[in-house]
Amino acid sequence: EKLLSQYEEKDGLALFDRSIDFGIFYFITKPLFLLISYLYLILGNFGLAIIAVTFLIKLAMYPLANKSFTSMARMKELQPRIEQLKKSCGDDKMRLNQEMMALYKKEKINPAAGCLPLLIQIPVFFSLYKVIFISLEMRHAPFYGWIHDLSAEDPTSIWNLFGLLPWGTFGILNIGLWPIIMGVTMFIQQKLSPAPTDPIQANVMKFMPLLLIFMLYSLPAGLMIYWSFSNILSIAQQYSINRSAERRTNKV
Repeated sequence: EKLLSQYEEKDGLALFDRSIDFGIFYFITKPLFLLISYLYLILGNFGLAIIAVTFLIKLAMYPLANKSFTSMARMKELQPRIEQLKKSCGDDKMRLNQEMMALYKKEKINPAAGCLPLLIQIPVFFSLYKVIFISLEMRHAPFYGWIHDLSAEDPTSIWNLFGLLPWGTFGILNIGLWPIIMGVTMFIQQKLSPAPTDPIQANVMKFMPLLLIFMLYSLPAGLMIYWSFSNILSIAQQYSINRSAERRTNKV
Protein backbone atom coordinates (compact mmCIF):
# COMPACT_ATOMS: atom_id res chain seq x y z
CA GLU A 1 0.00 0.00 0.00
CA LYS A 2 2.90 2.35 0.80
CA LEU A 3 4.47 1.51 -2.57
CA LEU A 4 1.23 2.31 -4.40
CA SER A 5 0.94 5.61 -2.53
CA GLN A 6 4.50 6.51 -3.55
CA TYR A 7 3.69 5.86 -7.23
CA GLU A 8 0.48 7.86 -6.84
CA GLU A 9 2.40 10.88 -5.54
CA LYS A 10 5.40 10.50 -7.88
CA ASP A 11 3.52 9.95 -11.16
CA GLY A 12 0.30 11.77 -10.33
CA LEU A 13 -1.83 8.65 -10.65
CA ALA A 14 -5.17 9.51 -9.10
CA LEU A 15 -6.69 6.85 -6.84
CA PHE A 16 -3.86 4.44 -7.63
CA ASP A 17 -4.19 2.99 -4.13
CA ARG A 18 -7.58 1.63 -5.24
CA SER A 19 -5.57 -1.09 -7.01
CA ILE A 20 -5.95 -2.82 -3.65
CA ASP A 21 -9.53 -4.02 -3.31
CA PHE A 22 -10.55 -2.36 -0.04
CA GLY A 23 -14.21 -3.10 -0.80
CA ILE A 24 -17.33 -0.95 -0.54
CA PHE A 25 -16.33 0.21 2.95
CA TYR A 26 -13.09 1.70 1.58
CA PHE A 27 -13.37 4.70 3.91
CA ILE A 28 -13.27 2.30 6.90
CA THR A 29 -11.11 -0.51 5.52
CA LYS A 30 -8.07 1.54 4.52
CA PRO A 31 -7.78 3.50 7.81
CA LEU A 32 -8.28 0.21 9.67
CA PHE A 33 -5.49 -1.40 7.65
CA LEU A 34 -3.15 1.53 8.34
CA LEU A 35 -4.00 1.51 12.05
CA ILE A 36 -3.41 -2.24 12.41
CA SER A 37 -0.12 -1.92 10.51
CA TYR A 38 0.99 0.92 12.78
CA LEU A 39 0.04 -0.96 15.95
CA TYR A 40 1.86 -4.03 14.63
CA LEU A 41 5.08 -1.99 14.46
CA ILE A 42 4.60 -1.10 18.15
CA LEU A 43 3.31 -4.42 19.51
CA GLY A 44 5.12 -6.83 17.19
CA ASN A 45 2.12 -9.12 16.72
CA PHE A 46 -0.89 -8.74 14.42
CA GLY A 47 -3.13 -10.52 16.94
CA LEU A 48 -2.24 -7.98 19.62
CA ALA A 49 -2.75 -5.22 17.04
CA ILE A 50 -6.29 -6.53 16.36
CA ILE A 51 -7.02 -6.60 20.12
CA ALA A 52 -5.70 -3.03 20.46
CA VAL A 53 -7.91 -1.93 17.54
CA THR A 54 -10.87 -3.65 19.22
CA PHE A 55 -10.20 -1.64 22.38
CA LEU A 56 -9.89 1.64 20.43
CA ILE A 57 -13.14 0.97 18.54
CA LYS A 58 -14.93 0.24 21.80
CA LEU A 59 -13.45 3.40 23.31
CA ALA A 60 -14.67 5.49 20.38
CA MET A 61 -18.15 3.94 20.64
CA TYR A 62 -18.25 4.12 24.45
CA PRO A 63 -20.74 7.04 24.74
CA LEU A 64 -23.16 5.45 22.29
CA ALA A 65 -22.78 1.97 23.80
CA ASN A 66 -23.13 3.40 27.31
CA LYS A 67 -26.41 5.03 26.36
CA SER A 68 -27.58 1.80 24.73
CA PHE A 69 -26.66 -0.42 27.69
CA THR A 70 -28.24 2.05 30.12
CA SER A 71 -31.46 1.89 28.11
CA MET A 72 -31.34 -1.93 28.14
CA ALA A 73 -30.69 -1.97 31.90
CA ARG A 74 -33.76 0.20 32.45
CA MET A 75 -35.78 -2.11 30.21
CA LYS A 76 -34.66 -4.99 32.40
CA GLU A 77 -35.97 -3.09 35.44
CA LEU A 78 -39.35 -2.82 33.69
CA GLN A 79 -39.66 -6.58 33.11
CA PRO A 80 -41.97 -7.16 36.15
CA ARG A 81 -44.30 -4.38 34.97
CA ILE A 82 -44.28 -5.79 31.43
CA GLU A 83 -45.21 -9.23 32.81
CA GLN A 84 -48.15 -7.59 34.59
CA LEU A 85 -49.22 -5.98 31.32
CA LYS A 86 -49.10 -9.39 29.61
CA LYS A 87 -51.42 -10.84 32.24
CA SER A 88 -53.83 -7.91 32.10
CA CYS A 89 -53.94 -7.78 28.28
CA GLY A 90 -54.25 -11.53 27.79
CA ASP A 91 -54.34 -12.46 24.09
CA ASP A 92 -54.90 -8.88 22.93
CA LYS A 93 -51.49 -8.32 21.26
CA MET A 94 -52.41 -4.91 19.88
CA ARG A 95 -53.38 -3.56 23.29
CA LEU A 96 -50.24 -5.10 24.83
CA ASN A 97 -48.02 -3.34 22.28
CA GLN A 98 -49.82 -0.04 22.84
CA GLU A 99 -49.46 -0.35 26.62
CA MET A 100 -45.77 -1.25 26.31
CA MET A 101 -45.07 1.70 23.98
CA ALA A 102 -46.87 4.00 26.42
CA LEU A 103 -44.75 2.60 29.27
CA TYR A 104 -41.51 3.09 27.31
CA LYS A 105 -42.57 6.64 26.43
CA LYS A 106 -43.41 7.42 30.04
CA GLU A 107 -40.05 6.09 31.27
CA LYS A 108 -38.23 7.74 28.32
CA ILE A 109 -36.75 4.47 27.06
CA ASN A 110 -36.01 3.65 23.44
CA PRO A 111 -36.51 -0.13 22.96
CA ALA A 112 -34.47 -0.03 19.73
CA ALA A 113 -31.45 1.61 21.39
CA GLY A 114 -29.67 -1.73 21.82
CA CYS A 115 -29.55 -2.30 18.06
CA LEU A 116 -27.63 0.86 17.13
CA PRO A 117 -24.15 -0.18 18.37
CA LEU A 118 -24.54 -3.53 16.61
CA LEU A 119 -25.52 -1.84 13.34
CA ILE A 120 -22.44 0.39 13.55
CA GLN A 121 -20.17 -2.59 14.22
CA ILE A 122 -21.35 -4.51 11.14
CA PRO A 123 -19.37 -2.40 8.60
CA VAL A 124 -16.36 -2.51 10.95
CA PHE A 125 -16.59 -6.31 11.05
CA PHE A 126 -16.77 -6.58 7.25
CA SER A 127 -13.91 -4.08 6.91
CA LEU A 128 -11.71 -6.10 9.26
CA TYR A 129 -12.54 -9.24 7.28
CA LYS A 130 -11.46 -7.42 4.13
CA VAL A 131 -8.22 -6.28 5.79
CA ILE A 132 -7.36 -9.84 6.82
CA PHE A 133 -8.36 -11.19 3.41
CA ILE A 134 -6.32 -8.77 1.29
CA SER A 135 -3.29 -8.21 3.54
CA LEU A 136 -0.22 -10.20 2.59
CA GLU A 137 1.26 -9.17 5.94
CA MET A 138 -1.33 -11.23 7.82
CA ARG A 139 -0.80 -14.41 5.82
CA HIS A 140 0.75 -16.93 8.23
CA ALA A 141 0.94 -14.23 10.91
CA PRO A 142 0.90 -16.10 14.26
CA PHE A 143 -0.88 -15.35 17.50
CA TYR A 144 -0.28 -17.00 20.86
CA GLY A 145 -1.05 -20.66 21.53
CA TRP A 146 -2.39 -22.77 18.69
CA ILE A 147 -3.07 -19.92 16.22
CA HIS A 148 -0.25 -19.91 13.65
CA ASP A 149 -2.13 -18.07 10.90
CA LEU A 150 -4.56 -15.25 11.70
CA SER A 151 -5.87 -15.27 8.13
CA ALA A 152 -6.96 -18.94 8.37
CA GLU A 153 -9.67 -20.56 10.46
CA ASP A 154 -8.96 -21.88 13.94
CA PRO A 155 -7.13 -25.22 13.35
CA THR A 156 -8.46 -26.93 16.50
CA SER A 157 -11.62 -29.03 16.53
CA ILE A 158 -14.27 -29.81 19.11
CA TRP A 159 -14.66 -33.32 17.63
CA ASN A 160 -11.35 -34.51 19.14
CA LEU A 161 -11.53 -32.19 22.16
CA PHE A 162 -9.06 -29.80 20.53
CA GLY A 163 -6.39 -32.44 20.01
CA LEU A 164 -6.72 -34.27 23.35
CA LEU A 165 -8.29 -37.39 21.81
CA PRO A 166 -6.22 -39.64 19.51
CA TRP A 167 -8.22 -39.35 16.31
CA GLY A 168 -8.47 -36.97 13.41
CA THR A 169 -11.13 -34.41 12.66
CA PHE A 170 -14.12 -34.49 10.34
CA GLY A 171 -13.84 -32.83 6.96
CA ILE A 172 -16.66 -30.44 7.81
CA LEU A 173 -17.70 -28.59 10.94
CA ASN A 174 -14.22 -28.51 12.43
CA ILE A 175 -15.33 -26.01 15.04
CA GLY A 176 -12.31 -24.55 16.80
CA LEU A 177 -11.86 -23.09 20.27
CA TRP A 178 -11.94 -19.40 19.28
CA PRO A 179 -15.38 -19.67 17.56
CA ILE A 180 -16.63 -21.37 20.75
CA ILE A 181 -15.15 -18.56 22.88
CA MET A 182 -16.96 -16.11 20.61
CA GLY A 183 -20.26 -17.98 21.08
CA VAL A 184 -19.87 -18.26 24.88
CA THR A 185 -19.11 -14.55 25.27
CA MET A 186 -22.12 -13.73 23.08
CA PHE A 187 -24.29 -15.99 25.27
CA ILE A 188 -23.09 -14.21 28.45
CA GLN A 189 -23.74 -10.83 26.86
CA GLN A 190 -27.23 -12.01 25.90
CA LYS A 191 -27.92 -13.05 29.50
CA LEU A 192 -27.09 -9.53 30.68
CA SER A 193 -29.62 -8.04 28.26
CA PRO A 194 -33.41 -7.96 28.78
CA ALA A 195 -35.23 -10.88 27.18
CA PRO A 196 -37.60 -10.12 24.25
CA THR A 197 -41.23 -9.84 25.30
CA ASP A 198 -42.33 -12.25 22.57
CA PRO A 199 -41.68 -15.83 23.87
CA ILE A 200 -41.02 -17.17 20.35
CA GLN A 201 -38.48 -14.44 19.69
CA ALA A 202 -36.91 -15.08 23.10
CA ASN A 203 -36.46 -18.79 22.30
CA VAL A 204 -34.94 -17.95 18.91
CA MET A 205 -32.49 -15.53 20.54
CA LYS A 206 -31.35 -18.24 22.97
CA PHE A 207 -30.07 -20.31 20.06
CA MET A 208 -28.50 -17.37 18.21
CA PRO A 209 -24.97 -17.79 19.71
CA LEU A 210 -24.98 -21.49 18.81
CA LEU A 211 -26.25 -20.73 15.31
CA LEU A 212 -23.52 -18.14 14.77
CA ILE A 213 -20.84 -20.60 15.89
CA PHE A 214 -21.93 -23.04 13.15
CA MET A 215 -22.27 -20.23 10.59
CA LEU A 216 -18.98 -18.42 11.25
CA TYR A 217 -16.56 -21.09 12.52
CA SER A 218 -14.68 -21.15 9.18
CA LEU A 219 -13.90 -17.41 9.22
CA PRO A 220 -10.31 -16.27 9.88
CA ALA A 221 -9.10 -16.67 13.46
CA GLY A 222 -8.26 -12.94 13.53
CA LEU A 223 -11.98 -12.14 13.15
CA MET A 224 -12.92 -14.56 15.94
CA ILE A 225 -10.35 -12.91 18.23
CA TYR A 226 -11.73 -9.47 17.39
CA TRP A 227 -15.35 -10.50 18.01
CA SER A 228 -14.53 -12.37 21.23
CA PHE A 229 -12.62 -9.46 22.78
CA SER A 230 -15.30 -7.03 21.60
CA ASN A 231 -17.88 -9.17 23.42
CA ILE A 232 -15.72 -9.31 26.57
CA LEU A 233 -15.43 -5.51 26.66
CA SER A 234 -19.20 -5.20 26.11
CA ILE A 235 -19.87 -7.68 28.92
CA ALA A 236 -17.70 -5.66 31.33
CA GLN A 237 -19.44 -2.43 30.36
CA GLN A 238 -22.93 -3.91 30.50
CA TYR A 239 -22.27 -5.65 33.84
CA SER A 240 -21.08 -2.37 35.35
CA ILE A 241 -24.19 -0.53 34.15
CA ASN A 242 -26.50 -3.32 35.39
CA ARG A 243 -24.86 -3.21 38.83
CA SER A 244 -25.35 0.55 38.99
CA ALA A 245 -29.02 0.11 38.02
CA GLU A 246 -29.48 -2.55 40.73
CA ARG A 247 -27.95 -0.30 43.39
CA ARG A 248 -30.21 2.54 42.27
CA THR A 249 -33.27 0.26 42.46
CA ASN A 250 -32.32 -1.01 45.93
CA LYS A 251 -31.99 2.56 47.21
CA VAL A 252 -35.50 3.31 46.00
